[in-house]
Amino acid sequence: MTERPAPQAGGEDIAVDVLDHAVMVRPTGEMDIDSAPSLGRALTAALAHASPAKVVVVDCSRLVFCDSSALNTLLGARRTAVEAGSAIRLESPNDQLRSLLRMTGTLSLFPLGQESSG
Repeated sequence: MTERPAPQAGGEDIAVDVLDHAVMVRPTGEMDIDSAPSLGRALTAALAHASPAKVVVVDCSRLVFCDSSALNTLLGARRTAVEAGSAIRLESPNDQLRSLLRMTGTLSLFPLGQESSG
């Protein structure tokens, strides 16, 4: 099942795929102050399907940049997930995102999937 949040100003739709054991969120391109609201809508839709047995996985493989606005959106969604007994995992984060997480001291807050190769 794929859901697409309603389009709003400040960002493109981000696909949310509800799978058997996870809810996938697939942002692409740059996640910054303009697109963070779109990311927030996608994460809210994903969290509606999350549970302790079904985590939210943010597939970062098509993400080229993430700023502090998008990180703040991820952190807010993480807090909501933890309160619901679930989690948000970052899959294939690139070096820039890993660096942002390290610099802000938030790397340990997100389980990470596959290592970035470049």
